[in-house]
Amino acid sequence: MITRIDKNAVRQRRHARVRKTLSGTPECPRLNVYRSTKNIYVQFIDDVNGVTLASASTLESAVKGEIAGKTKTEAAKIVGKIAAERAKQKGIETVVFDRGGYNYTGRVQALADGAREAGLTF
Repeated sequence: MITRIDKNAVRQRRHARVRKTLSGTPECPRLNVYRSTKNIYVQFIDDVNGVTLASASTLESAVKGEIAGKTKTEAAKIVGKIAAERAKQKGIETVVFDRGGYNYTGRVQALADGAREAGLTF
């Protein structure tokens, strides 16, 4: 009998492998992405102090009005822009991009493009 592959477990192993070498500092925090089936979440994390500096997601009421009637990819780009604006308010210019074990395509890529358009550098 063939067993079904747990795609989330595979993604978590991939993420752990990348996180061994990837770390955020107060000057250059880690931009972490989590993508569920309906929503996308972004956090700017300082791994040295273990704190989240800024965040954004499609669940926030401020974002919901902007993404109404848009595709998930378009919503991800908007969330990337909003997250980058919040990071710039905190004085963050450069980040380390942590794609969370997801492929760099679709919503993850759109989020990164939105953050770049808003002025962040990776």
